[in-house]
Amino acid sequence: MLFDIERLTLSDRRALARLNDSKQHTEAAREELYPLVLRAAAKSSIVVRCVRGIDSRGLHVSNLAGLKAALERVACEDTLCLVDGFRLKNLGHEQMAIVDGDTKSAAIAAASILAKVTRDRYMRRVADRHPEWDFHTNVGYSTPEHRAAIRTHGVSPLHRLSFASIAYQQLALDG
Repeated sequence: MLFDIERLTLSDRRALARLNDSKQHTEAAREELYPLVLRAAAKSSIVVRCVRGIDSRGLHVSNLAGLKAALERVACEDTLCLVDGFRLKNLGHEQMAIVDGDTKSAAIAAASILAKVTRDRYMRRVADRHPEWDFHTNVGYSTPEHRAAIRTHGVSPLHRLSFASIAYQQLALDG
């Protein structure tokens, strides 16, 4: 996320002052912030990784590769890249790791909003193809209803088989 503050109206700036970790906002608030973030962005990039790729490479490795790809698309020469919590190897740009960055950096918080809204919208779009798992309401989170659906129907093609969670262990899923 690369901001262009000059393009923003005073109203936009005030609205963006609400930026924080996407998990601290309601779905409605994230949806409201989403177009403001895009309008404020001189550049933005959203990288999506497929389930099977995540399963084969691991979530952390996939996340790092996606983050690096996104930053390489938006970073300009002499750009300082702010990264939430850790430094990336071989980025090719100066970077600063900020622990809890989505609560301390507007750019990181804005990227968090774009990522979460994009993911939730995707999960709602695919819900019609996989109605048994109620993705339109749980967006893939391990709610009691979602776990019950997995017990009844097994995993969908969207479930990460490598996902190591207590919920999956309790369901005794075979990977």
